[in-house]
Amino acid sequence: MTDTPNPGVPSPWPTVLQGGSGARPADGLTVVDLSRLVAGNMTSLQLADFGATVVKVEPAGSGDPLRAWQAQGQSTFWKVYGRNKQSVALDFRKDGASDILRRLIAQADVLIESFRPGVLESMGLAPDALLAAHPRLVILRVSGFGQTGPYSARPGFGTLVESMSGFAQRNGEEDGDPLLPPLALADMISGLYGAMAVMMALRARDRDGTGQVIDLSLLDSMVSVLGPEALDYQLTGTPKPRVGNGSNTSSPRNVYRTKDGQFVALSASIQSMAERLFRVMGRTDLIDDPRYATNAARVARRHEVDGIVAAWIGQFDRDDVLAVFAREGITAAPLHSIADIHADPHFIERGIYVKAPDPDLGQVAMHAPVPRLSRTPGAVTRPAPALGADTHAVLRAIGCAEAEIAGWLTTGLVKADTPA
Repeated sequence: MTDTPNPGVPSPWPTVLQGGSGARPADGLTVVDLSRLVAGNMTSLQLADFGATVVKVEPAGSGDPLRAWQAQGQSTFWKVYGRNKQSVALDFRKDGASDILRRLIAQADVLIESFRPGVLESMGLAPDALLAAHPRLVILRVSGFGQTGPYSARPGFGTLVESMSGFAQRNGEEDGDPLLPPLALADMISGLYGAMAVMMALRARDRDGTGQVIDLSLLDSMVSVLGPEALDYQLTGTPKPRVGNGSNTSSPRNVYRTKDGQFVALSASIQSMAERLFRVMGRTDLIDDPRYATNAARVARRHEVDGIVAAWIGQFDRDDVLAVFAREGITAAPLHSIADIHADPHFIERGIYVKAPDPDLGQVAMHAPVPRLSRTPGAVTRPAPALGADTHAVLRAIGCAEAEIAGWLTTGLVKADTPA
């Protein structure tokens, strides 16, 4: 472990202690994670944060492609989403790879994979065969479009799903082009669903002793968080339009510029809040005016309402108007960048971000485990591993002989970051 300080901006976050915080809910579970990029890693991160032993099996040489997502030459995505995991480097193309995977899976409670549908079967690891050999195994299959359907064989990148799900068509300015999200949204949502699904399948296994296969589609996951799109279309026959920072369902709701060039976000999504806002603005006439008196009326005249609210907010500096809103109980907040978050006392005191020890940078900033459990909380217990850092230890733990491991290292079937 190096004591080299982090480059760039100093972090105000509390430092987490290596070693964890006692018992955690997933203690005793073993997960073999064959997935790549975000969704599978997000799933296994949740399980690892809460105590599961997660063995990431990565391609020897390149590792998980998430390692290539870098900033300032550092694999920042991997450092966050690879934490609490072990790394085994395996050359999937060489003879013997499937045999090693079978031996790993034989010791596991959960298998996570994100190959295209059919690839696992082509490796001789068909779920039916794995369940026949290991009836208690839970298998999570992550793909873009699911294991069935005419699109099942398509590449499953989140960008395609965010486009096809209807999300991008809804996202963006009213008179502008559709917008994709600036983050791996479909993958992140799917990863959370994946962790929940695994725990539900394990709960069912606890009851009846039998594992099962989970078909986790990024498309299904993305559609599920878009609200009543299908029902609204059924009733109206018209797709909802883009509304920028506004809302199809409530008004006023937007981001408004203040006198000093800053922004505040405001949501008056219930009638009493809209009326309270209008009173604070000195516009009680809007409460009784039939053009603005109800939420439905305000949504129909959303641009007019936004203009009235924007003109009033624009008279004040951001901190001043937020002080008024706080005093009067108006639901508003500043628009934060990550730079603003570094100075926000709530983020700091609550420990929403933490600093964890790291062999390359000394300490790295990352989000704390979510959610917060009162008795068995999650913990950051080890940094994201170097590629193959745990190859020796994991193979020994599943009963592989030293001579076997040495032979595999010689042929390049496995690789290790550290000597035996």
